[in-house]
Amino acid sequence: MVMGRLPVRRVLIKGPSMSPALQDRDVVVAVARKPKPGDVVLVTWDDRPGQISVKRAKEPSDDGWHVEGDNPFASTDSRTLGPARVHAVVMFRLWPRPRRL
Repeated sequence: MVMGRLPVRRVLIKGPSMSPALQDRDVVVAVARKPKPGDVVLVTWDDRPGQISVKRAKEPSDDGWHVEGDNPFASTDSRTLGPARVHAVVMFRLWPRPRRL
């Protein structure tokens, strides 16, 4: 999955996996930078080509990052897919309630 070379991206959230922190249809800003545990991040998995997901970084591993959705009942994440490749860190929610994450 190619994320492009832009250092800042605007992303539309789809689905409930990051509820309550982020809701379906929220718009966020992500920045290409190194994540730390607890950050909300944009990730991909080799097993899901073409899909970009938003998850919470838990801990680095040899093969990427262990990431999980905030809503364990509605999230497919590292618990089933293994380590993810992190591409950017979500810094702000733009809409509907602007705030720093």
